[in-house]
Amino acid sequence: MPQKAWSAKRERQYVHIKESLLDRGKPRPLAEEIAARIVNKERAQHGESVEASASSINDMSSGRRGGLRSHKGPGGRTVLQLRNEARQRGLKGRSTMNKAQLEAALTP
Repeated sequence: MPQKAWSAKRERQYVHIKESLLDRGKPRPLAEEIAARIVNKERAQHGESVEASASSINDMSSGRRGGLRSHKGPGGRTVLQLRNEARQRGLKGRSTMNKAQLEAALTP
Protein backbone atom coordinates (compact mmCIF):
# COMPACT_ATOMS: atom_id res chain seq x y z
CA MET A 1 0.00 0.00 0.00
CA PRO A 2 2.86 2.47 -0.34
CA GLN A 3 1.68 5.88 -1.43
CA LYS A 4 3.22 8.25 -3.96
CA ALA A 5 3.21 10.97 -1.29
CA TRP A 6 5.45 8.94 0.99
CA SER A 7 9.08 9.97 1.28
CA ALA A 8 11.92 7.49 0.97
CA LYS A 9 12.11 7.40 4.76
CA ARG A 10 8.43 6.46 5.04
CA GLU A 11 8.86 3.78 2.35
CA ARG A 12 11.70 2.23 4.35
CA GLN A 13 9.64 2.47 7.52
CA TYR A 14 6.69 0.73 5.80
CA VAL A 15 8.88 -2.12 4.53
CA HIS A 16 10.56 -2.55 7.91
CA ILE A 17 7.23 -2.71 9.80
CA LYS A 18 5.67 -5.02 7.22
CA GLU A 19 8.62 -7.43 7.31
CA SER A 20 8.59 -7.42 11.09
CA LEU A 21 4.90 -8.31 11.15
CA LEU A 22 5.41 -11.06 8.56
CA ASP A 23 8.24 -12.48 10.70
CA ARG A 24 5.79 -12.62 13.61
CA GLY A 25 3.42 -14.72 11.52
CA LYS A 26 0.85 -12.12 10.46
CA PRO A 27 -0.81 -12.74 7.06
CA ARG A 28 0.55 -10.52 4.27
CA PRO A 29 -2.65 -8.46 3.71
CA LEU A 30 -2.94 -7.72 7.43
CA ALA A 31 0.76 -6.87 7.73
CA GLU A 32 0.49 -4.46 4.79
CA GLU A 33 -2.59 -2.77 6.27
CA ILE A 34 -1.06 -2.38 9.72
CA ALA A 35 2.20 -1.05 8.30
CA ALA A 36 0.39 1.47 6.11
CA ARG A 37 -1.75 2.65 9.01
CA ILE A 38 1.29 3.14 11.22
CA VAL A 39 3.19 5.05 8.54
CA ASN A 40 0.18 7.24 7.76
CA LYS A 41 -0.30 8.01 11.45
CA GLU A 42 3.37 8.96 11.78
CA ARG A 43 3.02 11.22 8.73
CA ALA A 44 -0.04 12.89 10.25
CA GLN A 45 1.70 13.45 13.58
CA HIS A 46 4.66 15.06 11.85
CA GLY A 47 2.54 17.31 9.61
CA GLU A 48 3.42 15.47 6.40
CA SER A 49 -0.16 14.67 5.34
CA VAL A 50 -2.76 16.99 3.84
CA GLU A 51 -5.63 15.61 5.95
CA ALA A 52 -5.42 13.90 9.33
CA SER A 53 -7.96 12.76 11.88
CA ALA A 54 -7.94 14.24 15.37
CA SER A 55 -7.10 10.86 16.87
CA SER A 56 -4.03 10.55 14.63
CA ILE A 57 -2.73 13.95 15.65
CA ASN A 58 -3.59 13.94 19.37
CA ASP A 59 -2.80 10.32 20.24
CA MET A 60 0.62 9.10 21.34
CA SER A 61 2.88 7.75 18.62
CA SER A 62 2.71 4.07 17.75
CA GLY A 63 6.36 3.63 18.67
CA ARG A 64 5.88 5.12 22.11
CA ARG A 65 2.62 3.27 22.69
CA GLY A 66 4.37 -0.06 22.16
CA GLY A 67 1.31 -2.27 22.28
CA LEU A 68 -0.37 -0.59 25.24
CA ARG A 69 -3.67 -0.85 23.41
CA SER A 70 -3.30 -4.32 22.03
CA HIS A 71 -6.70 -5.22 23.52
CA LYS A 72 -4.95 -6.92 26.42
CA GLY A 73 -3.73 -6.02 29.86
CA PRO A 74 -4.82 -3.24 32.21
CA GLY A 75 -4.63 -0.47 29.59
CA GLY A 76 -6.77 -2.21 27.04
CA ARG A 77 -8.71 -0.27 24.46
CA THR A 78 -9.53 3.42 24.77
CA VAL A 79 -13.06 4.61 25.46
CA LEU A 80 -13.22 5.91 21.89
CA GLN A 81 -12.26 2.49 20.51
CA LEU A 82 -14.86 0.82 22.75
CA ARG A 83 -17.57 3.29 21.68
CA ASN A 84 -16.76 2.70 18.02
CA GLU A 85 -17.11 -1.05 18.49
CA ALA A 86 -20.35 -0.55 20.42
CA ARG A 87 -21.68 1.62 17.58
CA GLN A 88 -20.76 -1.04 15.03
CA ARG A 89 -22.60 -3.64 17.10
CA GLY A 90 -25.63 -1.35 17.53
CA LEU A 91 -25.37 -1.21 21.32
CA LYS A 92 -27.97 1.17 22.83
CA GLY A 93 -26.92 3.72 25.45
CA ARG A 94 -23.24 3.56 24.55
CA SER A 95 -22.69 7.33 24.63
CA THR A 96 -23.53 7.51 28.35
CA MET A 97 -21.47 4.47 29.37
CA ASN A 98 -18.07 4.72 31.00
CA LYS A 99 -15.11 2.52 30.05
CA ALA A 100 -15.91 -0.28 32.50
CA GLN A 101 -19.54 -0.42 31.37
CA LEU A 102 -18.54 -0.50 27.71
CA GLU A 103 -16.03 -3.29 28.32
CA ALA A 104 -18.66 -5.30 30.21
CA ALA A 105 -21.28 -4.74 27.50
CA LEU A 106 -18.88 -5.76 24.71
CA THR A 107 -17.57 -8.89 26.44
CA PRO A 108 -19.13 -11.93 24.75
